[in-house]
Amino acid sequence: MKFQVFQNGKVVGKFSLCGAYLFGTDGIGIRRAHITFKNGFIQCKRPNLETSGLALLWPIDGFGKVLLPTTCLPERAHPYNLNVELARARLMQVVNKREDWSFFDGIEGLGEISKKAQDLFIQAIQNIKEPALAAKLADESLKESIVFSEKLAIKQAESFLETRSMNRDFGRGCFGCRIDPRQIRNPEYVEKALALFGSVTIPINWSQIESRRGSCDFSTLDACIEVLGEEKLAIGAGPLLCFSPDYLPKWLCRSAVGFEKIRETAYQFVSQVVARYSGIIRTWCVISNLNMFNHFGFRFEQILEMTRAANMAVKAASDQALKIIEISNPWGEYYAATPNSIPPLVYMDMVVQSGIHFDAFGLQMRFGKNQSGMHVRDMMQISSILDYFGPIAKPLYVTAVEVPSRNGMGLHRPEVAGIWHEEWDQLRQGQWLEQFYKIALSKPFVDTVTYSTLTDTKDGDLAYSGLLTKDFETKVSFQTLKKLHDAIFSR
Repeated sequence: MKFQVFQNGKVVGKFSLCGAYLFGTDGIGIRRAHITFKNGFIQCKRPNLETSGLALLWPIDGFGKVLLPTTCLPERAHPYNLNVELARARLMQVVNKREDWSFFDGIEGLGEISKKAQDLFIQAIQNIKEPALAAKLADESLKESIVFSEKLAIKQAESFLETRSMNRDFGRGCFGCRIDPRQIRNPEYVEKALALFGSVTIPINWSQIESRRGSCDFSTLDACIEVLGEEKLAIGAGPLLCFSPDYLPKWLCRSAVGFEKIRETAYQFVSQVVARYSGIIRTWCVISNLNMFNHFGFRFEQILEMTRAANMAVKAASDQALKIIEISNPWGEYYAATPNSIPPLVYMDMVVQSGIHFDAFGLQMRFGKNQSGMHVRDMMQISSILDYFGPIAKPLYVTAVEVPSRNGMGLHRPEVAGIWHEEWDQLRQGQWLEQFYKIALSKPFVDTVTYSTLTDTKDGDLAYSGLLTKDFETKVSFQTLKKLHDAIFSR
C-alpha cells in the first residue's frame, strides 16, 4: 500500500515518519509492518492483505501538528493520495460522532465551517486525477474540518458537563493530583495542592520500597500519610505493581525464578503495603500498564492470573478498598512494536470477562513527547477514545494527564512530538487542560481526573509539565483549573 505525500500542492522530497504505524479495522496496531518514505511516497508493507489504515504526525496549516489516521483502505497498485485520505477520515469521524452524540441540528457559529469542509473535500474528489490540486483542496478541507470537529467536541462536552454539575454528580475528589513525596514537608507545596485538589495519589515504586529482598522501607510513604492524613482529602496510592524495569526490584529481576514465584512475591508485597495503610488509603492503583509493560514476558493467561492475584491481595488486606487497574497508551500504538503486549481494550475486556474482582479502570493520557502514545492529538480524538472505553462495564478514572508548558529538547521538540494550535507555553497548556477536563468530566462514566505532577521537576518523564514552576509559582494552567473547579462546584 502506497501513499503519495503533498505539501502546499507539491510532492514532498523529505518527510519524517514520527509516530507512524499501521492499524486494522479493529483499530489495533499491525505487527511486523514496515513503513518507509522515499521519493515522495510512503510505502507500507504488512504481513497480510487485510484492509488497514495509516496514522502519523501530520502538519495542518493554522492548527498545528497532530497525530492523524486515514480510514482503513484495501491494498492496490495505484498509490493513494495521503492528503485526501486524511481529510476523508476526519470528515467520516465528524459524521459518526454527530450521530453518536445526537448533534444533528445546526450548531451556532459552526454550520458554515462544516459546509466549507465538505464542499472542499468534494472538489478534491472531483479533481482526484490531478493529485497536486486534489491534495491542496484536501488540505483546506482538513483544516476546516479539524477546527469544526474540535469545537464540536467542546460544545458537546460543555452541554453534558453542565448537566452533570447541575445534578451534583461530582465527588469532592474529582480533581486529583499525583504528589511528589520529596516535597511533602514543604508547607507551600502542600498549601498549593490543597487549594485545588480534593484527592491526591501517593506514588509507589516497588523497587524503591523493597530494594533489598524482605526488607521494606516505608519512611517515604509514612511521611506522606503523616502530612496528608490530617487533611480533608481522599487519599489514593499506587501503582502497587508495574512490570516495567523501573518499578521492579533488581534482586527480583536477577533471580531467574518462574512465574509462580514472581506471583507469590508480588502478592506478599501488595498485602504488606495495603495492610499497613488500610485505615487511611482507600483507593489503590493495584496494577499498572501490564497491557504494555511485561518485563518477564508473561503469557496471556499469566497476565490475567497476575492481575487477579494482585486484586485478591488488596481485597484480603482491606475489604473496603477501591481497586483500580491502570491502562497506558489508550490508542494502543505500542502493540505494533512491543512483544508480549496486549491491545488496551482487549486487556480490559478479558479482565472483565474473567471475573476478576476490581472496581474501576484507570487511563493515562499524556502528550508532548516523540514516544509511542504521547504524540499530540486533537480534542475530537481524545473525546472519541474516551467514548471508545465507555461501554466497558466499569467506571473510568483518568489517573494521569499532563502536557508541557514550554517546548523542550530532543524527544520533546514540538516538530517531532506535535503542536496543538501553537507551540507550548503557559497559556497553551492552560487552554489545553481546560478543554481536556471539560471533555473528560462530561463523560458520565469518568469519575476522577488526576494531574500527573504539581510542579516542574528535572527528572520528570515530560519536561515542564507542572502546574507550578519549580519555585512553586502558579502557572496559567493552575489558575485555569481553579476557575473550572470553582465553576463546577458553585452550581
